[in-house]
Order: sequence, then structure tokens, then C-alpha cells
Amino acid sequence: MRIGHGRESSNVEDRRGMSFGGRSVGIGTILLALVAMYFGVDPSVILQGDGPGVAVEQPERAPAPPADDTAARFVAQVLADTEDTWRELFRRNGMQYQDPKLVLFTGAVPTACGTGQAAMGPFYCPADQKVYIDLAFYRDLRERFRAPGEMAQAYVVAHEVGHHVQQQLGIADKVRQLQSQSRDRARANDLSVRMELQADCFSGIWAHHANRTRQILEQGDLESALTAAAAIGDDRLQKQTQGRVVPESFTHGTSEQRMRWFRRGFERGDLRQCDTFSGPV
Repeated sequence: MRIGHGRESSNVEDRRGMSFGGRSVGIGTILLALVAMYFGVDPSVILQGDGPGVAVEQPERAPAPPADDTAARFVAQVLADTEDTWRELFRRNGMQYQDPKLVLFTGAVPTACGTGQAAMGPFYCPADQKVYIDLAFYRDLRERFRAPGEMAQAYVVAHEVGHHVQQQLGIADKVRQLQSQSRDRARANDLSVRMELQADCFSGIWAHHANRTRQILEQGDLESALTAAAAIGDDRLQKQTQGRVVPESFTHGTSEQRMRWFRRGFERGDLRQCDTFSGPV
């Protein structure tokens, strides 16, 4: 990628190594949250509770990453590029884009959605409009998921920013409302899949416009992003972890779906082409 010479976002908070007040989250709470995510339920429903072991206190202020931290600087540059792209796209449509914050953490972190855990992977909290990532996930992406490359890492950030775009457009609130009204777990999971695939499509839109205006992509970068999208498909992850695939429990989409919707956003660059809620996905 040619993103290394761009500006760095000022919206990055470095909470790595910081200690927080309150009580640490218990292992039982972590397991319940992971089960909730698996079945398409917002883990904040569990993590926000007042039960024992949940820490929700947030630090008043977190510093920016140190200047010599290459990984953190790369993430800050990717975030800055998403800011430039989405500000312009919103402006063209008569709207104003509000930048999200991105929080670097290690192990666990208090959020407005409850205590987040690195085991959950990168995530977006709509309650505080922040993206959270433990940079150790990139090691897992490279070694466990066999998805190396800077563009694979950039895809992860762009996907979570895609959830922020959904929040800005009012899509996320509507989906959460429909999920809360539904007593059908399969329906709630289907809505979750459609949300995730749209975020993949939005990340493809970012790549489309960033490359057209700033020529950020080099040979092999598109394939790197598609490899990352495929690596974290529900079908592939279920096959790896439990030896079988259970489609009705999918919450993020299959490898094929994730690649297809990212490519759709990348090739067309049009928000209207990212409607994952109409018809089959």
C-alpha cells in the first residue's frame, strides 16, 4: 500500500498499558458475551450489566501513540484515509460526516458498551462511536488466519469504520430495533449478517475512492483484502473451530459473501449498491 506517506488521524487514543478503575470482567461474563456474539446478539447487552465483575469506568484522557510505533502509525494513517473518503462522500450527499475515534488497547478495555475483550477481535461501539482494536489481532490475522499484508490490516479498520457509517446513516439503529422486536433467533442472525456484509461493502467503497483519488493500492493489495474477508467468514471459522458448519447460526456471512460484497463496493464505489437488506445476500 502507498498509505504510509499520508497524514495520521488525530482521533486515535492509545490505552495500551493503562490501568482502569472498577472491577475486571469475569470469565463467565466473557464467555456469555462470546456466545451472544456467536448468535448475533449485541454483546453490550451482557457487558453493560450491573452484575459483579463488569468494569465500565473510562479514562478521562488517553495519549496519542508514540511516534516510533510503526503499527500504531499505520492504523492512524488508515483511519485518516477513511476520514478523508467518508467526509467527501457525505458532503456530496448533503450530509456531514462525524469522525469516529479509534482506541488501541491490550487485553481488555472499558467502553460505553461495557468491557471489551481482545478475544472478541476488533469491534465498534455505537454508544461512544469508537472503534476498538488490540493490535495483537494483526498477528492472528497473519498467522492464524493466513491473511498477511497491509491491505488485510487496512480492511479490518475500514470494516469497523463501515459500522460507524451505518450508525451515522441511521441504519444501525433501525436494525437493532428490528432485532429487539424479533423473537426469531434466525431472523436476528440474518439481520446481523446483512449488517456485517454491508460494512464489508462500505469498506470496499472506501478502497475504491481512496485508490481513485490517492492511488493507495499496489499489486496484490486487492487480493490481500479479499483473503482477509474470506478468512473470517462464518463457514470457514466454524469449520476450523467445531468441525462443522451451522448456517442458521451465522452472524457475519460466509467467506464467499464477504468477498463478494467487499468486491461489489470496490468495483462500484456507490453507496446505493451496498443495500444488503433487499433480497438475498
